[in-house]
Amino acid sequence: MTRTTLEDVERSLDRAADLDAEEAVSVLRTAREDLRALGNDPDVDEKRREELEERLRQRIREVENRDAYDSGLGAAMNPDEDDAP
Repeated sequence: MTRTTLEDVERSLDRAADLDAEEAVSVLRTAREDLRALGNDPDVDEKRREELEERLRQRIREVENRDAYDSGLGAAMNPDEDDAP
C-alpha cells in the first residue's frame, strides 16, 4: 500500500471543490482519516497536519451546509436580496 502524504491530502481537498456535495464529503472524510493516520508518523510536520485537519473540518461543514445556502436560506443571510424573508 502506498503511503499517504500531506500533499495527497491537499490534492483531495482541492479536488473536492469540483465534486457534488455527496462525493465531496466522501472524499474529504477519507482525506481526514488519512490525515489522522499521519498523526502517528514522526516524519510528518505536525503543525501543517493540524492546519490541514482544520481546513478539512471547515470544508466538510461548508459542503454539508451548501444545500441550505443554495435553497434560498442564503437570502436570509443577506436581507438586501429581493427574495429575503
